[in-house]
Amino acid sequence: MSRLAKKPIVIPEKTAVTVAGSFVTVKGASATLSRTFHPAVSIKNENNVISVALSGNSPKLKPLVGTTVAHIKNMIAGSNKPFEKNLVVEGIGFKADVKGSTLTLSLGFTHPVIVSIPQGLVVTAEKNVIKVVGPDIETVGQFAAFVRERRKPEPYKGKGIRYENEVIRRKQGKKTV
Repeated sequence: MSRLAKKPIVIPEKTAVTVAGSFVTVKGASATLSRTFHPAVSIKNENNVISVALSGNSPKLKPLVGTTVAHIKNMIAGSNKPFEKNLVVEGIGFKADVKGSTLTLSLGFTHPVIVSIPQGLVVTAEKNVIKVVGPDIETVGQFAAFVRERRKPEPYKGKGIRYENEVIRRKQGKKTV
């Protein structure tokens, strides 16, 4: 069993967790998240403490316990305080605009790149920073990675879309004789 599953998950105040078989719903101050887990993992909520254990003895299913614990902890954290990812757009003429539920990116192509924003996320674009905020850590990370994929930062000038704290290894370029 994983080290994460050995420790019980303590539910903070103002957070309600409902367990129905393998379906878990977490209701916090800012959001309500729900998810279905693998039926081989048993989840119990007793006295505001969640315990997770493997109901079988299969070695292939052992990694599911730690994954389930990590998902439940992220659901509890996200329902109380939303997760946030910041993307920096670098380059001459590169910009981002949010209109309704679409993100329009000008990234040096002949056409603008239009990305639809998933439901449940709040995306803002100010100057050269795109801020992605939402209660589900998977959705936030997936959308940020999808936007970054439209124009990855290149190693010579650093133009493109990168995460806020990401370090780009720069290359030297051509030398003149």
